[in-house]
This record gives sequence, structure tokens and C-alpha cells, in this order.
Amino acid sequence: MRIASLKENPAWADIIANRCWHAWWTDSGVSLTDYRAGMDAMISGNGIPLALVAHDEGRYLGSVFLIDNDLDARPTLKPWIAALWVEPSERRRGIASQLIQAAREEARRLEHATGYLCATEDKTAFYLSRGFRLIERDVDGLNVFMIPSQGEATEGGSKTP
Repeated sequence: MRIASLKENPAWADIIANRCWHAWWTDSGVSLTDYRAGMDAMISGNGIPLALVAHDEGRYLGSVFLIDNDLDARPTLKPWIAALWVEPSERRRGIASQLIQAAREEARRLEHATGYLCATEDKTAFYLSRGFRLIERDVDGLNVFMIPSQGEATEGGSKTP
């Protein structure tokens, strides 16, 4: 398996848009076509927003975004790890953790000491077990988490893996 930027692998954009739109955007009023068009900045840009793609021998395994804001109620928090998706047939193999780690490394490369994430209550244990810290509950129906960028010191002073 390899994790690379969408910028290096733009052919994955349509499948990523399809997965993310169907998972989170079908009731938003944004069309799949418009959602996909919004990803063009991830292909042409040099910073945030960006997308990372996990793939293996031509097979899409999953993806994650690093974006400026994923929760309108918290506009000062940035950047956000968002749209984490792993294909159902590939789950429980550590791909999500590797995508999270890659997003953290990108945040650090872009000089962000902390990353944020929002998720539904049922995903709380998953993110806590991957090093995120819950900082707020039920903000517009979502829990808000933070995590140091890869390699930054945690509260206890130790380095994160």
C-alpha cells in the first residue's frame, strides 16, 4: 500500500468525490458534480486543502482530506482532518490510522502544530484510540477532537508516534 497526494494521483478524484459525497453530502443540496469540482483545488494547489489517497496496485483503498474548516461553528480552529474514508472491504487493516498519520505529517510540514477533527458520537472511541483528544461534545451534533501534528510533544511531554 502507498499513500500519496491527490495532486500526484488526480485520477482518483472521481472515486473519492463519489465516496465522500455519498457518505456525507447527499442531503446537503450540493450536487456530486459540484462536490467533485470543489476538489480541484486539492489537485492544483500546494497547501491546504489537500487530499491523500491510499492505493495498492491500482486499487483505491481510502482517502483523507486536510482542510481549513470542517465545522462552521468553530471557524478559528485549523486545519481539519476530514472526510476520512476507507473502502468497506479494506477496513480493520490499519489503513485509517495510516491515513490519519499521513494527514498529521502534512499538517506539520505546513507548520501547523495541531489538527482538528469532528465526528459523530459513535466514532468517539475510534478517534480516542488513535491519539485524538476530545475537546468538545455536541457542537452542531458533532464531537470536536484535536491531535498534535506528527512528532509534536503531547501534554505529558513524550513524542507522539
